Amino acid sequence: MSIRFCSLSSGSSGNCQYIETGNTRILIDAGFSGKKIESLLSSIGADPSRLDGILVTHEHLDHSSGVGILSRRYDIPIYANANTWIGMESIIKVIKEKNTKVFTTNGNFDIKDIGIHPISVFHDAREPVGYVIYHGKFKLSIITDTGWINDKIRNEIKDSNLYFIESNHDINMLREGSYPLDLKKRIMSSHGHLSNDDAGMIMGDVLSGTGEIVLLGHLSQDNNLPHLAYETVRKGIISQGIDADNDISLNLSYRDRSTCVFNIG
Repeated sequence: MSIRFCSLSSGSSGNCQYIETGNTRILIDAGFSGKKIESLLSSIGADPSRLDGILVTHEHLDHSSGVGILSRRYDIPIYANANTWIGMESIIKVIKEKNTKVFTTNGNFDIKDIGIHPISVFHDAREPVGYVIYHGKFKLSIITDTGWINDKIRNEIKDSNLYFIESNHDINMLREGSYPLDLKKRIMSSHGHLSNDDAGMIMGDVLSGTGEIVLLGHLSQDNNLPHLAYETVRKGIISQGIDADNDISLNLSYRDRSTCVFNIG
């Protein structure tokens, strides 16, 4: 029994993550055109017609713009909480009733052999969530678009085999950059985005150093640099007593291409 994960792309221009087991294939978010997502899936040898579901974290365009197109084209169920359905209604347009799946945040449901636990996060959307994914003894946590990680989220994601976590901005680059002050305040707020320092501290708290995979997601094009995100998070993990070079696997996701496919198990 094993599970595969690939970040097809992650950033403010679009987000889409792919998870596969022997029997099940799902996307978390579909924030690109249908054609673009088809191309991203093809790049890793995945077939959109075999998708069993699309899970939506929240209604913002960079997470939902391709959801309706894919659902209609390939008859794919869409899973989101009631408030996210309301928020993305004008974006995804008409969806077949049988493909409209409404879940309760902080509850549990299954898609075939994948267990799914949507958890509340802190972002300026109607009811944003992250996802904790279970398959047999394996656990994956996907947490992006949140300005704060509280103790509840820490406890929910702890002991994962793979963490896909936001490392959106470098604080100094954001403060000194060209964004309007209101936008800077929004990004740095508890309902904005996690900084590199935040991600390093959180990962240092939850990792046990037993070979976990960490992928940094949603890096800002304007207020971050890949090497800066990587080194800041690496130092944060090391400061908590974890050997970030040998005891875990620290990786970056990309805004313009897919990562490798990570095989767990």
